[in-house]
Amino acid sequence: MSSRLTGVGVGPGDPELVTVKGVNALRAAEVVVVPVMDTGERGRAEATVLHYVPAEKVVRVVFALNERTDRARREAAWDAAGERVARLLRERGSVAFATIGDPNVYSTFTYLAQTVGELVPGVVVETVPGITAMQDLAARSGAVLTEGTEPLTLVPVTAGSAVLKEALAGPGTVVAYKFGRQAGEVAEVLRETGRLDDAVWGSALGLPEESVRSAAEMDGTPLPYLSTLIAPPRRAGGRGGKL
Repeated sequence: MSSRLTGVGVGPGDPELVTVKGVNALRAAEVVVVPVMDTGERGRAEATVLHYVPAEKVVRVVFALNERTDRARREAAWDAAGERVARLLRERGSVAFATIGDPNVYSTFTYLAQTVGELVPGVVVETVPGITAMQDLAARSGAVLTEGTEPLTLVPVTAGSAVLKEALAGPGTVVAYKFGRQAGEVAEVLRETGRLDDAVWGSALGLPEESVRSAAEMDGTPLPYLSTLIAPPRRAGGRGGKL
């Protein structure tokens, strides 16, 4: 039988936000791989997984999750991780890879699946969707992501604040991921585009250190790297005004 690699989205951190399908996929796999940084601390994916599967079933694999400048080092880490997962597939047959959020949205699983596909011919790759940080932040803050014909734009601020500014100049809601280290620049762009007062940001959603606040409170101090921002458009015309 073909070996099977399943990317499972385990949500933004709250263990209650893992889907039933996600839990079933974690429990059905012979091994559950969780990504960790080379510093070794337990990440959100691992902490969430341990609510549903025993620790002896979990394999920690190092990824260069925090490497932004040394491409060679990052590539070498991805290759090593892919080889480790490929070996697990050959030995155990089915591996689940747990990723925060959704495995098809800015996820390490994308790169892993590409590498493993080259190392294990015939491997079946599938994904189980997960709740994203923008959905969780919208629920916790009361922000409405979209109405009527409004578009929704998702921007990783690691691409630069100019990309965010371009998105904010358009219609609809803009969501920014990974903006914490550039919080000062982001606040200024929100102010320039008239989006500051209605925007909200959050970090560590569903965890004891959770923070959900108005973007107007940002003072330029760096925020946690995995912070999420929602900047809704101005909505006029009453109920259904954007239909």
